[in-house]
Amino acid sequence: MKCRYSILIQWSDEDQCYVVGLPEWEELCHTHGKTYEEALQNAQEVLELLVESAAEGEPLPEPQIFGQTLQTA
Repeated sequence: MKCRYSILIQWSDEDQCYVVGLPEWEELCHTHGKTYEEALQNAQEVLELLVESAAEGEPLPEPQIFGQTLQTA
């Protein structure tokens, strides 16, 4: 899947794992992994599921583009 959505991966001392946020998909979409690579793989799987489930007529969120300001309605 070619995806242009943001993936934010940060270490969490509290959880002792990498926590992943998917900014365009609101605060409700998070995953994690014991390693950075696992966190990235989990994020890609979650994004695929989000895109597939929204394909039934729901509009997809606009990807954030580096260097461009995100406009809201």
